[in-house]
Amino acid sequence: MLRHAEGTFAASPRIAALPRFRYSSLPIEARGKRNDAVQAGGRTPMNDTAHAAADVQSIAGFGSDAIADLLRALDIPYVALTPGASFRGLHDSLVNHLGNTRPELLLCVHEEHAVALAHGYARVTGKPLAVALHANVGLMHATMAIFNAWCDRIPILMLGGVGPMDAMQRRPWVDWIHTARDLGALIRGYTKWDDQPGSVAAALEAILRAYRIAMTLPQGPVYVSLDAALQEEGLPAPVALPPLDRFPAAMPGAATEETLRRSTDLLATAIRPLVMIGRVSIDPADFERRVALAQRLRAVVLTDIKTGATFPTQHPLHPFPPSLYVTGDATQAIRDADVILSLDWIDLGGTLRQACGGALPRGKIIQCSLDQYVHNGWSMDYQALPPADLAILAPPDAFVAALLGALGPHPAMPMQPWCAAERAQDTAEPERTTDEAASERLPLAELARVTTESLAAHRPSYLRLPLGWPGEFCRFAHPLDYIGFDGGGGIGSGPGMAIGAALALRGGDRLPVAVLGDGDYLMGVTALWTGVHYRVPVLIIIANNESFFNDELHQERMARMRGRPVENRWIGLRISDPAMDLAGFARDQGAKGYGPVRTTDALAAAIAQGIADVRAGAVAVIDVRVAPEYSRAVSASLMRSIPAQR
Repeated sequence: MLRHAEGTFAASPRIAALPRFRYSSLPIEARGKRNDAVQAGGRTPMNDTAHAAADVQSIAGFGSDAIADLLRALDIPYVALTPGASFRGLHDSLVNHLGNTRPELLLCVHEEHAVALAHGYARVTGKPLAVALHANVGLMHATMAIFNAWCDRIPILMLGGVGPMDAMQRRPWVDWIHTARDLGALIRGYTKWDDQPGSVAAALEAILRAYRIAMTLPQGPVYVSLDAALQEEGLPAPVALPPLDRFPAAMPGAATEETLRRSTDLLATAIRPLVMIGRVSIDPADFERRVALAQRLRAVVLTDIKTGATFPTQHPLHPFPPSLYVTGDATQAIRDADVILSLDWIDLGGTLRQACGGALPRGKIIQCSLDQYVHNGWSMDYQALPPADLAILAPPDAFVAALLGALGPHPAMPMQPWCAAERAQDTAEPERTTDEAASERLPLAELARVTTESLAAHRPSYLRLPLGWPGEFCRFAHPLDYIGFDGGGGIGSGPGMAIGAALALRGGDRLPVAVLGDGDYLMGVTALWTGVHYRVPVLIIIANNESFFNDELHQERMARMRGRPVENRWIGLRISDPAMDLAGFARDQGAKGYGPVRTTDALAAAIAQGIADVRAGAVAVIDVRVAPEYSRAVSASLMRSIPAQR
């Protein structure tokens, strides 16, 4: 039994008398002889190494000890958290029962950063981190980042604290306002599954079920709320962990033989095949199979900057630069294609409608996607209903492999796209401001040019790119060249995602680089502290137009539609007077900070210094003042409406 004593849960004398031994609370990277082996494996020590060794139970003596043991068995490497009393039991177990290793705590100063960090980590590894969220208040802080992960179909194992649910065990005031009967209801519209188990054994089953559901395609975040009293419950006997080998991950389905035959017949006889690649695997072997399929079909390929690198952007069969929206000659390719293969393209229905002026495409459409399995009535992230002559519920990359096998080899032929397209840079005038300060700012295209040229020799992995990034500077040839966007358009995720992705890349030969907008950076800036504290090297370049510029375009559109002054579009949107010291915010948290940078020469010099800093293990931030503008393709798409279905 547990006794409530002065606001704490006291263990029984029997539990206190269990055999004890000294267990270092240092992360494994920092322990004696093991350190050399870990360093040889490419990992850099974490920073929390100055703790005194603690007395630790040799076996699981409390409910949260068993939960911590399961997290280790599931091979969860880190638990990101902003501390809270509702999971103090689990916190103690991770530190004093497991020694703060496998998993190791990652302290964040805001719950939104913690979830964004896990989002970025999963983008690189394909594996979930755990995130601990304090009661209702911590969960409410995290909701925007959870929504981003949901829209991006990213697996995250979220563990919440609640209660105690037994009202007799609650402390006055604070335990009452932080207790809710159904915390999962706050996020049920944008998570795959949630639970609030009532016993330690049920909690172990719930966490295992949550993990399996999170990792089953389409992936997504899951949430298990753990009663504080359950965590702190003394165990009269050890609780056996579920045998993981008896609860394996579900095997995804595959296209039927008839569906595969019909698909190959359509694609093999197509004159103008088009492949639209959306949410697909990050496995390099799958990447190569997509290239092989395009070459086998001699198909034109479209990709999307909302997803990570899915196809070589400089390949002859990829004639159009990736963008947030399909524009220009790429829309003509959609209209001209006689067979369109969609590999889980995001908003296939809306893209086709926009490209075809509200009409259905003339070509046959093959849509391969599992996404409808997670569609619900709350969130409209399912997008427009896509037309499909063949709709296939299978993992896209498994379908690609099956198509290659069914199509067989083909004689080598010149890889020229069937459509005409120019690879020239976007030379049309972008959306610009007319104020005098623009002359002291770099065009966004110049920022993109100098950045890509300066980093090309350093194997950069672009962790994020801003909304208006010119697609012609997306030069990707490997899944790690670019890991993707945020999924839900939630501003403020960039810094946290960058730290999480850089953590996953740490110790390798990649240079982690995030190019963020100033609004995104400002809303998530304190995520940098976690990167500095845990020695996670990353280069962050801020495209600082001192504006919520996306809304300037919307205000311009309203003004034009209503015959009102376009020159007023900036009011209520510019982040100036006073100008913020974005590099100073980084330096205040222990990072390197440079800028404001206003010329191409200064930018090249700052990037060179930033590379040196990152190679030395630092977080480096460069504030680049850019003109308020987007690339023409993005601006035109934002200013244009999507035609109604005809």
